[in-house]
Amino acid sequence: MLVALTIATAVAALALAAWCGFAAYRDQPTKDWHFIGMGVVTFLATLQLIVGIVQLARGEQAEQGTTIFVAYLIGAFACIPAAGFMSLAERTRWGSITVAAGGVVLAVLEVRLYDIWGG
Repeated sequence: MLVALTIATAVAALALAAWCGFAAYRDQPTKDWHFIGMGVVTFLATLQLIVGIVQLARGEQAEQGTTIFVAYLIGAFACIPAAGFMSLAERTRWGSITVAAGGVVLAVLEVRLYDIWGG
């Protein structure tokens, strides 16, 4: 795994969580700017998914097992889009809270991915 990409994804996810948490504090739903931020974080997670699959295809192995590593990769990839879709259904401050929680979950998944790979 690329450590820099893992750190960048986790930091971007936490920044998105803080941004959406601030919007929830101000009693605002997710807005277009938040969805652009979600797109950036999702792009980073997509890059990580591709890098992880390429490394596995080259024969490298995750220290704690390939199956759990791939499961965490897919979960990390799907985390922010799922939260974004849920925030579309809830157009109140709770939508912003949902995305903020998704950002925190993604950051935790990134730490776990690093640990599974053998970091």
